[in-house]
Amino acid sequence: MEVVQVLHMKGGVGETSYANNSLLQQKVLSMTKPIREEAMTKLYCSTYPAGIAIADLGCSSGPNTLFVVSELIKLVDSIRQKLGQRSTEYQVFLNDLPGNDFNTIFRSLPSFQNKLKKQLGGGSGPCFFNGVPGSFYGRLFRHNSLHFVHSSYSLHWLSQVPEGLESNKGNIYIANTSPPDVLKAYYEQFQQDFSLFLKCRSEELVEGGRMVLTFLGRRSDDPSSKECCYIWELLAMALNDMVFEGLIKEEKLNSFNVPNYLPSPAELKSEVLKERSFTVDRLEVTEVNWNAYQNEPDLSDAFKDGGYNFAKCIRAVTEPLLASHFGEAIIDEVFRRYRDIVADRMSKEKTEFVNVTISLIKG
Repeated sequence: MEVVQVLHMKGGVGETSYANNSLLQQKVLSMTKPIREEAMTKLYCSTYPAGIAIADLGCSSGPNTLFVVSELIKLVDSIRQKLGQRSTEYQVFLNDLPGNDFNTIFRSLPSFQNKLKKQLGGGSGPCFFNGVPGSFYGRLFRHNSLHFVHSSYSLHWLSQVPEGLESNKGNIYIANTSPPDVLKAYYEQFQQDFSLFLKCRSEELVEGGRMVLTFLGRRSDDPSSKECCYIWELLAMALNDMVFEGLIKEEKLNSFNVPNYLPSPAELKSEVLKERSFTVDRLEVTEVNWNAYQNEPDLSDAFKDGGYNFAKCIRAVTEPLLASHFGEAIIDEVFRRYRDIVADRMSKEKTEFVNVTISLIKG
C-alpha cells in the first residue's frame, strides 16, 4: 500500500464526508487552544516581526481547516494593537497529502478572507494563502522561511506501513495478541518518521520558531494498551466477522495493517531530545470522549446515538484507506457492524481518546 496515494480524509461535503464528521477533532483544537496561544504570543513578542509565516500540516478540509489559522491571526492582531505595533503581514501554508480535498478549501477562501477582514478591522495586514500538497516526512518549504508550525491529529499517521508484520494475523494494528516483533516494527517506524519530521522542520523554521503538535496518543508506556489500540481492535472484530461469513478473504485481512502509531509523552520527548534541534516548552495530555456530541445541548435524537456518531467519524478518516485495500463494496457493511460493536462497548465502559500535545522551540 502506497500511503501517500491513499491516505486522506473523505472529501466533499456529503453525509459521510470528513467535513461533516469532524466535531471530535474540533473539540480537540478547542482544548489545545491555550497552548497554541501561549506559543504564538511568545513568538510574536520576542521580535515583533513585520511578517509571520504559518504552516498547518495535515490541514484536511472542512470547517476545521481554517479554524487554527483564524484564531492565530486574530490573536497576533489583538496583541499588535494593544502594544501599538505596526501591522503584520501573514503567509499561510495549508499542507496535506495530494489526495486531500484542496478544491473545497480553495472554494471557501474568498468568504473566509472577507469575514476575517471584517473581524480584524482597518489597519491589519494582508493574509496570503498557499496550498502545499506533499508529505511532511520530507522538506516542504524554503530554508528559514517559517515562524510557526501547527499540526493536530496528523502526525500519528506513519509514512508507510512498517515492514515485517506478517505475524500480525487477524489484527489490523498493534493488539494485545500481537507478537513483540510487531510492536518493535511499529515503534521503529514511528521513530524514523518523527525524527525525519523534526529534522525537516528545523531546516524550515527560523531561529526561535515554534511548533505545536497534537497527537492521538496514550498515557501508558505499553503500546498495546487498550487506551490507544481499542478503536482498531473493534474495527478488526467487524472485519474478522466478515471473513468468517465469507464476505472478505482471509488473506486480504491478514495483509492489511494501519499505518498509524499512537505515541506516549515519554516517546515524543525522547525523539525531540535525540534529534536536538528543538527544546520542549510544554508537554500536555488531555482526553476527549469518543462521542463528540456528548453533552452538546439541544440535540435531535439522531445525534444522541454515540455508536452511530463515532462510526461515522472513523469512517470519514479511514474509508479511503479501507476502500483502496478491500474495495468500495464492503464499506457500508463494515461500518454498520462497527457501529453496533462500538455502541455496545460505549454503553458498558468509559471510552476516551488520549491527546498528547507538545510545544517546541527551535534552538
